[in-house]
Amino acid sequence: MKILARHLTIDMYKCKESCFDDTEQLLEKLKTLLNESRLEVISGIHQVLPDGHIVIMVIFAEGHMTLHVFPELRYISADTFLCQQNATPELLFNTFRKLFKPEKTKTTLLKRGDFGSVTDMKPKYKTKTAPIRKIRNTGNKVIRILTRR
Repeated sequence: MKILARHLTIDMYKCKESCFDDTEQLLEKLKTLLNESRLEVISGIHQVLPDGHIVIMVIFAEGHMTLHVFPELRYISADTFLCQQNATPELLFNTFRKLFKPEKTKTTLLKRGDFGSVTDMKPKYKTKTAPIRKIRNTGNKVIRILTRR
């Protein structure tokens, strides 16, 4: 099976609030992380929209990355597109988790330009929840079960 690229989308919920303090600093941190991941950064831009939504785009030799940041919701969505058949954008996921420290994440990995079987084109989904969130969710479930009786 030949593919042309890999596309990773990440939804990060309840990120640490300090991530949203300085947009310019956030862009510089992203560039540094990408360089540390051996991706050659060509350029990066950011824009704060009137509603407070922040858009960040970084172009690198191997692809591009776009972030949509919603500070009031503590939510960040990231799309990373790597134009290599053997690319591993999943490795960037761990980098993002360390930077933003979300309580919950959802990732989707797509193989772009898949010239293989059409039935083989299902994306892979993965959801992770921070340990403290798991404890809270379990506690809420136990309380609901006990109050039903």
